[in-house]
Amino acid sequence: MGQQLFIFGAAFLGSAVEATEALTIVLAVGLTRGWRAPLFGTAAAVLALGTLVLAFGQLIVTTVPESALKLVVGTLLLLFGLRWLHKAVLRSAGVVAMHDEEHAYRQAVSQLGGAATGRDWVGFVLALKGVFLEGLEVVFIVIAVGGTGNGFPAAIAGGVVAAAVVAGAGVIVRKPLARVPENTLKYGVGVILTSLGTFWAAEGMGAHWPLDFVSILGLVAIYFGASVLAIALIRRPAPA
Repeated sequence: MGQQLFIFGAAFLGSAVEATEALTIVLAVGLTRGWRAPLFGTAAAVLALGTLVLAFGQLIVTTVPESALKLVVGTLLLLFGLRWLHKAVLRSAGVVAMHDEEHAYRQAVSQLGGAATGRDWVGFVLALKGVFLEGLEVVFIVIAVGGTGNGFPAAIAGGVVAAAVVAGAGVIVRKPLARVPENTLKYGVGVILTSLGTFWAAEGMGAHWPLDFVSILGLVAIYFGASVLAIALIRRPAPA
């Protein structure tokens, strides 16, 4: 039960970050060019992504040996998590500017122009491309996190719930979720994915962890402590 909750949480947090970025694009298109085209584009992207999850996810789980699957998925998760953790450390240390979803929204709006008339293929394609590209990362997270330990139901549930929560918030506020601490989420997800990747990659190579899945909590503590130390070592002073 604890393993399934951990998988659900990892998939939920990672999917929520990517869903927020996709929502920014859809809202920018909808508020400037009308809602019909971007909603159709979003629906088409979601349908394509759902097909990918159902087809390739099940194919991977049923055809690849479990040890090889754990090694491949663990390695990919480790690389993916380290990428997010690396960026989060640099942002927290002041080396790289924080990602501003509100600024991204305003920039997208300024490039779209006024409302469209007739069939708005531009709005459709922009929404389709934005949701599909951000959704591909969600698909990767869901397949990677749920690909071992029979965790697909929990991972898919985490991705679906995250998308529903972010979409519901977007319908309510109809503006970018600027108050969502995206950089904090990416920091946390980076630590979690890196820990999961280390755990499964080691198991794929034949290692046996003490306390089994509970060892992931120890890995989380180690990676978090190391990232805090890295931030302290490379932190740049704030400009006067």
